Amino acid sequence: MTQLLKKDKKFEWTEKCEESFQELKTKLTTAPILIMPDITKTFDVYCDASKIGLGCVLMQEGKVISYLSRQLKPHEQNYPTHDLELAAVVLALKVWRHYLMGNRCEIYSDHKSLKYIFTQKELNMRQRRWLELIKDYDMEIHYHPGKANVVADALSRLPSSMWRITSSSVGAAADEDGGGALAESPGHSFLTLRVPEQTCPPDSVAMAATELFTVLIRLGSQ
Repeated sequence: MTQLLKKDKKFEWTEKCEESFQELKTKLTTAPILIMPDITKTFDVYCDASKIGLGCVLMQEGKVISYLSRQLKPHEQNYPTHDLELAAVVLALKVWRHYLMGNRCEIYSDHKSLKYIFTQKELNMRQRRWLELIKDYDMEIHYHPGKANVVADALSRLPSSMWRITSSSVGAAADEDGGGALAESPGHSFLTLRVPEQTCPPDSVAMAATELFTVLIRLGSQ
């Protein structure tokens, strides 16, 4: 359904769009299994990026507050790995600004070189711009092995034919290039809508779906 919002896309309401719309209404009226944030405690943010999208998880004391994911924009698909991983961190900081600004937060990424972003001597213009934003936060970036970062990794790898889930108490933020916006509905799950299927091996879709929802259910039950 997100494809229908594009400028040159003809508006065609298909059966898949109707199914997505009905599923969205169900999710918006069902309370998610999430905890309320405590601003007196440290926040933990797990970030990951892939060639498909960006994924983040906001947690406190091992319990989930919010999930976040979005697809890469066409120009972002040309970013090097270092910039993609940093883009996931910037996305989390912008969307959850109302939680993280002024509070201590620990950022976890499976890209080890991000630990040295504050002391890196040579930065491109994009990295310099993002570094100015990052310096406004009381945070530290830690290396978190990819095998342990399964939730953010699964969120970042969702194919465009599947749901991309974002759950939070409240929040809204512009995207990193100012060309769009991300929003979250107070007290409910917010899902970006299903878009037309792209060529993708069925096995990989099933595997990603199974891994994601198994992990989310386990975390939500804690």
